[in-house]
Amino acid sequence: MTAAGDLDRRIVIERSIVVGHDEYNYPIYDWQPLATVSASRSDVSDTERAAYGTIVSELVSRFVIRAGGLQSSVRPTDRLAYDGRTWNIMGVKETKAGRNRFLEITAKTGG
Repeated sequence: MTAAGDLDRRIVIERSIVVGHDEYNYPIYDWQPLATVSASRSDVSDTERAAYGTIVSELVSRFVIRAGGLQSSVRPTDRLAYDGRTWNIMGVKETKAGRNRFLEITAKTGG
């Protein structure tokens, strides 16, 4: 079970928003911070493989955050910034700790 003391890291949830339009009136997108929150992290898997003449590595982790506020709207189209890396969100779900208490975000980096 997750407790508040387990949330020992700071992550930034980022969302892609329209910041303007180009000369053909196509939208220009940029990543903007949605929320900076405390989280816990546990690594799920790591892989390395050869691709296109180079070694590619990926790390999949689960981040647990408190539900509520802006961070409760996090979705797979958002991303995380943590530890100098960009993490692509693969899924978001409630934890077993109870309804609307904590969210579990599965994300990967690398690749």
